[in-house]
Amino acid sequence: MNALSSPMKPVPVTTPFHCLRAMTLQETHLEINLKALAHNYSVLRSRLQPQTSFLAVVKAFSYGHEAAVVAQKLEALGVNYFGVAYAPEGSNLRHHDIQTPILLLHPLPGHFESIVAHRLEPSLYSLDLITQLITYLEQRNIEDFPVHLKFNSGLNRLGLSLKDIPDVLERLAQTKSVRVVSVFSHLAASEDPKEDAFSRNQINRFEAFYEGVTLGLNHKPFRHILNTSGIFNYPEAQYNMVRSGIGLYGYGNDTQFDALLQPVARLITIITQIHHLDPGASVGYNRGHQTNQAMTTATLAIGHADGISRLYGQGKGWVLIHGQKAPIVGNVCMDMIMVDVTNIPCQNGDQAIVLGPELPASSLAESAGTISYELLTSLSQRIKRVVIDS
Repeated sequence: MNALSSPMKPVPVTTPFHCLRAMTLQETHLEINLKALAHNYSVLRSRLQPQTSFLAVVKAFSYGHEAAVVAQKLEALGVNYFGVAYAPEGSNLRHHDIQTPILLLHPLPGHFESIVAHRLEPSLYSLDLITQLITYLEQRNIEDFPVHLKFNSGLNRLGLSLKDIPDVLERLAQTKSVRVVSVFSHLAASEDPKEDAFSRNQINRFEAFYEGVTLGLNHKPFRHILNTSGIFNYPEAQYNMVRSGIGLYGYGNDTQFDALLQPVARLITIITQIHHLDPGASVGYNRGHQTNQAMTTATLAIGHADGISRLYGQGKGWVLIHGQKAPIVGNVCMDMIMVDVTNIPCQNGDQAIVLGPELPASSLAESAGTISYELLTSLSQRIKRVVIDS
């Protein structure tokens, strides 16, 4: 069996998924099921018009998965663009021979050299950034460099405003250094039916911005605004391209859409010790749990250094051992958690599923008042990645 010992040098596992699960890997590991990834891409693609392009968001280690392996699979499946947050993420993809265009969602001036060297296409979200990039490119006699204009339609995080349009067009008219490839924005609450009016207003504002920009350009760049929830809820606004992150990894931000998707990651750890506790005993740091009756606990080889936050425990969160829920008890330690196995026959070396198709990240996250995005992207790079593609 091959496993990833380093996130920079992925080695796919060819063992069938069900066979790999039957093996006993005696350490904490994250299974990455590329068959599930392909399924999710197919589901999302089926929601689009044939001519609509697809941008796969692979920032943050592909939402805690494995960016290079995920991107290689998606490139083979035919995605049109990749999206990353920061330049080092894009550079890493290029080092793994990814040739597909890469939209850089949050470029920083300190990364301009890497952006140019690795053919990353920056999102220009402010007049200041536009000026800085143009100056950098002109000083190096670089022309026709692909860029994307980001419009702030209501998220109020990054983006140009409607009143910026004249200044943007004036600055672009003065240079040959850049070529506007696309104009885009980002929906703030596309998964929330209660915010439908807000989302539709964002879409309308985006259309106004696009029309204002294209009136001053000598070409029409493509446009995109939909994220995963937008693909499901606002298909009429798919324009020329959509962007999907969390949906590719198996989560649709809605139970009806979750049912169509398959979680790509399965996080597995092992029992390292079992304790039989008397009433009045305590468990973990600061006596985080105190027993009212006899209890059996299992210590698992995973903790907050691996991404299982101290949000869990104290009645929040659980793992599955032999298909049964084992609640996390006490405070999460850096390298370990303790779970209640009083009614679960088990022994040292048995596996515990922390998240996966049987225990979706969304369910575990909701138990602690957070979201699947945070849980998945918090998974430490010290966790061994095991890739299945069959």
